[in-house]
Amino acid sequence: MSTGGRVRHADNALMPDPAPPFTLALDQGSHASKALLFDAAGRVSARGEAAVRSFRPSPGRVEHDPLEILASLRGAIRMALSTEGIAASAPASSGPAARHSAAGDLAPGAFGSAGLAVQRSSVVCWDRLSGEPLSPVLSWQDRRNAAWLAAQDLDPARVRAVTGLVASPHYGASKLRWCLDHLPEVRRAADAGGLCCGPLASFLLHRLLEEQPCLVDPANAARTLLWDLRTGDWSTEMLEAFGIEREWLPRCVASRHDFGTLRLEGLQTKLAVSTGDQSAALFAGGRPDPATLFVNIGTGAFVQRVRAEAPPADTRLLRGIAWQYEDQRMFVLEGTVNGAGAALEWLAERHGVAVEALVKSLPGWLSGNIAPPLFVNGVGGLGSPFWRADCASHFSAPADLPSQAVAVLESIAFLLQLNIEAIDRAGGAGEAAATRISISGGLAGLDGLCQRLADLSGLPVERPAEREATARGVAWLLQDHRPPSAPAAAFRAGHADELRARFERWRALIEEAVGQ
Repeated sequence: MSTGGRVRHADNALMPDPAPPFTLALDQGSHASKALLFDAAGRVSARGEAAVRSFRPSPGRVEHDPLEILASLRGAIRMALSTEGIAASAPASSGPAARHSAAGDLAPGAFGSAGLAVQRSSVVCWDRLSGEPLSPVLSWQDRRNAAWLAAQDLDPARVRAVTGLVASPHYGASKLRWCLDHLPEVRRAADAGGLCCGPLASFLLHRLLEEQPCLVDPANAARTLLWDLRTGDWSTEMLEAFGIEREWLPRCVASRHDFGTLRLEGLQTKLAVSTGDQSAALFAGGRPDPATLFVNIGTGAFVQRVRAEAPPADTRLLRGIAWQYEDQRMFVLEGTVNGAGAALEWLAERHGVAVEALVKSLPGWLSGNIAPPLFVNGVGGLGSPFWRADCASHFSAPADLPSQAVAVLESIAFLLQLNIEAIDRAGGAGEAAATRISISGGLAGLDGLCQRLADLSGLPVERPAEREATARGVAWLLQDHRPPSAPAAAFRAGHADELRARFERWRALIEEAVGQ
């Protein structure tokens, strides 16, 4: 039964009518911007990708150029919309490519709507009227204001209760405070009433859409330390604690909203979904199963489990929101590993090799007979369950590059396992144990890493054929009528006594490093 152009399904989730041939999913991440066209059957008809540079002007600082990110996203969209790109990748039996004119313009009715998922916790300041950036994009990896944040008289329990987060420099509030305190152009705009600041997603919406909105969705707002998980709006208490005015921030709206009109070289469509990258990834296989642990491994690694209600505050884990629309809210309990792909970049830089060459060698090293050292992975600061911004990364013993690379990858699996254990304990006696792990992201392509996670957790690890989980999740949130694809690979727990013994030695080593 259709209601206002939407279909109410048995699970009471309101979604759009499954009519348009194309859905455009945009994924803006730390290393690249991607645009994927999904056809009515849920197949990828075309894709475009443009690299994004990271700048590290000094230790603890990680930045992007906001105009470069904007240009990369527009470039990815143009690439995906090209007639040649769609014709080359669309299935021969499907007819979407025929909906394009010779000039490449999309025919009327070819599109339903578009959606955007963006790296969370990255922030930027811009001029509300001109749209010009007033600061770099301060990456989620950036820790430049850690000392200032540590000196603030914040009640950790209160911060967790209001925001669902810990008071970490990775989240947006201390970064915005730094911009206000150190960038004169930001301060001038604030004094003149023209400042807009907040999540990177909000800046991209402002610049991509004709209406130039200043809006923010729950998943991105929730990573600022300024958003109240209970009320779904900015927290007056947290705003006062960080000295940030409500009028500078985007207006809070739902994950599904009429954000505005995306128009670019023949494309004109409404952007109907905005969310965070990890939040979108939860929906890659359809509506998330509460019995599944969702692991996504890219620059960082994240493990999430969905909840119908906001989980209780936990000193080790994060509480967040995956989706909000009208009266529906889906919450998550989340563990965070900062040093995943970022740790491999750290290792490549130490050895003076290209990270691409390092990654190409990983499958062989992981399957070889290598006895690696242990690696205390503090790259980007230790996330959950330790929350230490100043943990020095080091190996337990000297080793060659292949052994060190395996040690780094095992440390990712070890940190994920600690978070899986914490999520299991947080559920309490009344919650059933997780039954499986769904894994996605670039590093999920490493069979050796997937197998180690299965061996440590004792759970089957399933890896879908399409590992672009963020874009596929966006597409599902826009158009959910297709069945989820079956997993392309499954890894079962085996006898891995040596791995488990290394894990226990590593656990003792990292607890010693953080003073526990």
